[in-house]
Amino acid sequence: MKNSSQNRQIYSEKERMNIVITGHVDHGKSTLVGRLLADTAALPQGKLEGVKNACEKNGRVFEYSMLLDALEDEQKQGITIDSARIFFKSKLREYVIIDAPGHIEFLRNMLSGASRAVAAVLVIDAIEGVAENSKRHGLLLSLLGISQVLVVINKLDVLNYDEKIFRKIKNEYEEYLNSLHVKPVAFIPASAREGKNITQLSPEMSWYQGKTILEVLDSFHNLPSNEDSFFAMPLQDIYRFSNDNDDRRMYVGTIVSGEIKTGDFVKFLPSNKEAHIKSIEVWNAPAKIKAKTNEAVGFTLKEDIYVKNGEVMIKADENASVHVSLKIRANLIWLGHHPLVFHKNYLFKLGAAKVNAKLEKIERVLGDEQNTNIRNDLKKNECGSVILSLSHPVALSSFYDNATLGRFVLVDNFDAVGGGIVLENISEQSEEKSNFEDELFALLKKHFPHRFADQNQILYQI
Repeated sequence: MKNSSQNRQIYSEKERMNIVITGHVDHGKSTLVGRLLADTAALPQGKLEGVKNACEKNGRVFEYSMLLDALEDEQKQGITIDSARIFFKSKLREYVIIDAPGHIEFLRNMLSGASRAVAAVLVIDAIEGVAENSKRHGLLLSLLGISQVLVVINKLDVLNYDEKIFRKIKNEYEEYLNSLHVKPVAFIPASAREGKNITQLSPEMSWYQGKTILEVLDSFHNLPSNEDSFFAMPLQDIYRFSNDNDDRRMYVGTIVSGEIKTGDFVKFLPSNKEAHIKSIEVWNAPAKIKAKTNEAVGFTLKEDIYVKNGEVMIKADENASVHVSLKIRANLIWLGHHPLVFHKNYLFKLGAAKVNAKLEKIERVLGDEQNTNIRNDLKKNECGSVILSLSHPVALSSFYDNATLGRFVLVDNFDAVGGGIVLENISEQSEEKSNFEDELFALLKKHFPHRFADQNQILYQI
């Protein structure tokens, strides 16, 4: 019992990593995951033998994918519909593997599953080669900012482990991923069904001298915390207290990067209003001196200023990579039943900001890499690079500077129809500070101190 307890303790202290496994339907994702579970002894005792015995009784050929495809619809259709979460461990760490669907109709599920991952394994069938969905999934990984990518070229056993076929597929797909600024950590030739190059190198592919799939997984790193980045907090709401002579105005939100302390000089974007932090407060707990990334907090300020929900608070004296923009270039995946079209207003949501947005230009569409066709829309499940114009200025970042402030969704009639990442800000609002509201407040408060004690009250009455 003592050894068992010690083993559980060691297991619980291991680092955990989320990895998504994706690829076109029938390219062997579930088989690869099933083989990983079997070859690392991660299955419950008797599970493998039980599935094999059930197959034998029912006259079915055993496949390692049967260890995962548990949903009734999946068993009937032979495809993965939902994003299953599978747990296993190596000597280095614990893994949560997200087995994402490869079929185009379940792209939304794949996108949801991949958003929780810090690394990806992309599986390509050596027989079929680079499919359209292989490219689409590569773009999705780029959209989500997943930079740690392993490409597995599977089913080489059927092709007698031909090195030339492997090299041809590798060169083609590597060129495509490079165009998306995705640089795979490795390309590995494999046979998931036969267990080749999964946890041990295969003698049948002696021409390959790289790492096994498990070794590459163990070489991945969890992403660094945003705590060391610039301070940024989307403003979620403003609370005003009035009971028991409590006249605080509380600016609340969740810090997405960096840290802040009382006394710091802060700026709100896009309004450019500035103030000093008076106090940092949390619900049902004593006030704090400091707050950091992922903390939901409220701030009171020494100066009276009027700002709106959706603005982003940064440190005024810090070089934060936050821009005020009316136009952005973005990578976008469209999931709406109706196409994304020009001259139509969509609700653009980024952080706590909500403004209208219009499609201004389609620069590139997946599947038309040579831009041979002038596109007037993006249809369901299509991906592309676009330019969006915003109805009002929004404080945002490039996705690569701050993932939270660089990831957005588009909404049409209360339905989330698209999502993407900000590649760059094309136009910025003038940096000239507009003090009209502050000056108006100061003037009215001076002459009517009892009637206009609150800046919000002034603006509402105006």
